[in-house]
Amino acid sequence: MQGASLSLMLLAWQAPAVPQEPAGQNPAAAIDWSRLPDLPYRETPQMTPAMHDWARGQVRARKCRAGRLVDGRPAVRVEVAALIDPETGVRTTIPRAIGCPTVEQYAAGLVAGFSRNNLVPRTAAPGAVWYRATVTFAWRQ
Repeated sequence: MQGASLSLMLLAWQAPAVPQEPAGQNPAAAIDWSRLPDLPYRETPQMTPAMHDWARGQVRARKCRAGRLVDGRPAVRVEVAALIDPETGVRTTIPRAIGCPTVEQYAAGLVAGFSRNNLVPRTAAPGAVWYRATVTFAWRQ
């Protein structure tokens, strides 16, 4: 799938730091995903065919399942929370669990990379703010 664009639904909420959870618990469980605002990209990131192919390989290797269809094609969708500091940029990214750790971590890394030097400057509230990005990997059957 050449020239496929990153499917992003991003929604953000202010927080002074990464959610704190007792040891051994998933920090993503403390995030209210529905309240996160959109990650404010200057330019919409572009997914490459290799990115989609890598996720398809994880599904074929049975490390995870394609749980959704996008335009009739199998797909894997991952929400990622990103803590953005106005001074330093991306502080951390946390993927929402979908039962496929390899794709979750890959999506979190992509969001971090896509965010570097590609975010609209904020003038509102000072301090770090949480945002949400949804990364969708889709391919032909």
